[in-house]
Parts: sequence; structure tokens; C-alpha cells
Amino acid sequence: MQIRLACEDDLEGITHLYACLRPEDPKLDIIQATALFLNVIRSEVTSLFVAEVDGQLASTCMLALIPNVASGGCHIGVIEHVITLPDHRGKGIATKTIDAALTFAWDKRCCKVFLLSGATRTEAHRIYESLGFNGDVERGFVIKAPAP
Repeated sequence: MQIRLACEDDLEGITHLYACLRPEDPKLDIIQATALFLNVIRSEVTSLFVAEVDGQLASTCMLALIPNVASGGCHIGVIEHVITLPDHRGKGIATKTIDAALTFAWDKRCCKVFLLSGATRTEAHRIYESLGFNGDVERGFVIKAPAP
């Protein structure tokens, strides 16, 4: 297994992972998907981590760094879209992928990193807690965009 930052050749594997997590999401055409993907992996504020197993992307997570005037100017990190293919779950792959993102966040002077997880995803919550995330420190609130 290799944990690394995503590269341009990873678009197909990433879109497959996202489709596994959110199959109801609208499908982007290849031009849109490519432009968005390149924007994410070339940005100074987003990093897309992947775990590659036997030539296949098995897991991913995205880290966004939010500039911050408080906390001595330290960034706030946000981890989103933590996904592991079903046949690779239970092998510690997501843990290692998130750990790589956390190491990167600490190296970039983040004062904290947070993530949101579906309220019923208790198996994922155990992974996050094993890495030191605590769901009782702060409370997250979510509002979704209204339907068009």
C-alpha cells in the first residue's frame, strides 16, 4: 500500500471512489470533472490524499486549509470525503490515509482539524476516534442547499 497525494492520472479512480460513497450524486461530464479535479489537486489550500493498493485507488480523503486570523494565524483544517472501497474496508487503509492528511495539516500549522460524518456511520466514527477525533469537543451544524 502506498499513501500519496493524488496526481493527474488519478481522476478515474477518484471518481469511482466518490461514486461508491455518493451514488446519487449527479454525474459530471469528463470536461467538468477534469477541470474540477485539476483545480483541487493544484490548489494551495486543498490536498487530495489517496491510498493505492495493487495499482488501484482503495481510499481517499481531501484536506482543505482555511486561512485564519485567530489562533495566532494558524490554519483550520477540514477533512472531507473519506472513502474506502467496500472490499478494502477493515484493513486500516482509511486510518493511514487520514493520518497522512493529519500529518500534512500539522506540518502546515493547523490549530485544529475537523471533519463531519453522517450521524449513523458508527463504524467510521470509531476510525475517527482512534485517530484522536472527539465528537464531544465542539458541535457541528449543517445546512444543505435548497433543492433547485
